[in-house]
Amino acid sequence: MGEVEEKLAKSLTGETTELIPYLPYLLQDLWELGSDPKEIIKLIRKNIRKVKDLKILDLACGKGAVSVKLAKELGCHVQGIDIIPEFISYARQKAIEFGVSDLCSFRIEDINISVAGERGYDIVILGAVGEVLGSPEETIQKLKNTIKPDGFIIIDDAYRREGASGNYLSREQWLKLFEDEGIQMIEEKPSNEEELAGINDKNNKFIINRANELKRKYPDKAAMFDGYVNSQLAECNELENDIVGVVWLLKKNS
Repeated sequence: MGEVEEKLAKSLTGETTELIPYLPYLLQDLWELGSDPKEIIKLIRKNIRKVKDLKILDLACGKGAVSVKLAKELGCHVQGIDIIPEFISYARQKAIEFGVSDLCSFRIEDINISVAGERGYDIVILGAVGEVLGSPEETIQKLKNTIKPDGFIIIDDAYRREGASGNYLSREQWLKLFEDEGIQMIEEKPSNEEELAGINDKNNKFIINRANELKRKYPDKAAMFDGYVNSQLAECNELENDIVGVVWLLKKNS
């Protein structure tokens, strides 16, 4: 589990795997942990003709905000998968609350295992989890295998701003990767910077408050919780200055 836990911690901006048991507490005030469900719903409605009964795979679904809202708004069938048991438990509760427990199924699993076996979906979603499945190239290849020949990929990631340094691909590099992998870019939705800053501020206040509670309860781990908060703030700063968050709707060339 070592490598899996490291990827998980990194995907949620944790610097150490020791933080993992505390993530549900730190993130308890947030339902939407990654992608914005509204944007994904808009992309699907605009570009896919028949939305009812679509079969959708939501990888690293977190607490199920995207899965549940897709099922509620579009009447599609969604399989959500995440490795954190508390997140899956919360997602199941939300599905009941929204009256879509017959349309949503959730399970606890490492998505690296999931992509090796899940097949035949109309759409696969990977929302804001970085390189949990490997490099961008490996990620696209794995996602492609889960969908039908004319299926769609929705990926929430980021590209490097012009002139900025860092490990992120440039937009041009992403587009070349899609082309090389036989993937057509149907639409891209860059994040709204003003809106993003507001969401980040709100979310960070919740996280800082919970981190402070944990520091009082576990003073010997205060440095770890401070490290998590600082990583969150650094990531938000990067998103607002060095990289552009983007949701892509991609189509597999049949």
